[in-house]
Amino acid sequence: MPPLRVLVVDDERPALDELAWLLRQDERVGDVLTSDSGAEALRLLREEEVDAVFLDIRMPGLTGLDLARVLSRFRVPPPVVFVTAHDDHAVDAFELNAVDYVLKPVRDERLVEAVRRVVEATGSVSDTEDDTIAVELGGVTRFVSRGDVRYAEASGDYARLHTSRESHLVRVPLTTLEEQWRDAGFVRIHRSLLVSLTHVDEVRMDGGRCTVIVGGEELAVSRRHTRELRDLLVRRARPGSGPRG
Repeated sequence: MPPLRVLVVDDERPALDELAWLLRQDERVGDVLTSDSGAEALRLLREEEVDAVFLDIRMPGLTGLDLARVLSRFRVPPPVVFVTAHDDHAVDAFELNAVDYVLKPVRDERLVEAVRRVVEATGSVSDTEDDTIAVELGGVTRFVSRGDVRYAEASGDYARLHTSRESHLVRVPLTTLEEQWRDAGFVRIHRSLLVSLTHVDEVRMDGGRCTVIVGGEELAVSRRHTRELRDLLVRRARPGSGPRG
């Protein structure tokens, strides 16, 4: 993954400069843009592409929460890390799908963790053909190929990715994976299950109940998704029905 390009927003210049300096010390971070107001940051974000925004909350005019709400309506919202001296907005922050909430004064090791979460978030929804997902296993970050994922299972605001050997919990909602991986052959078969059609070995119908066999495991297909799934599999099985360029 190339170095991150991030934007730091804080109305207090000393805090802005310090956070920008700390981020530049992280080898995973490349360009660091800065802004001292929410309104200026919004103008900048309409002209520049960034991988993440490190955002103060209490600012005059357009607050950090206000700016995050605007960013959530972007076609591809950048991950947001709130960096604030106040701990009373954490619930609001995570309702806006912030990837982290860091309290000032910022400790080096805490910022390292925040950058790790940004890397995980950006890696998890990459649009590249050879997509990889950053996952945590025993305190170590590993990268799992999307092609190895047989199915994904909803787990609250997270998703559990199942491969042939193990499963991994990632901080990405199943609905996000569904949107990002649709063109890669992943289809929703249940409100809590997303399956890779490549790994579907068999479709079974029994008394109107539909299930799929994925790697020897039987997964239930909800009634509302049964017809869509069968139509997709039939289309993929027809000669000449492969992906169109």
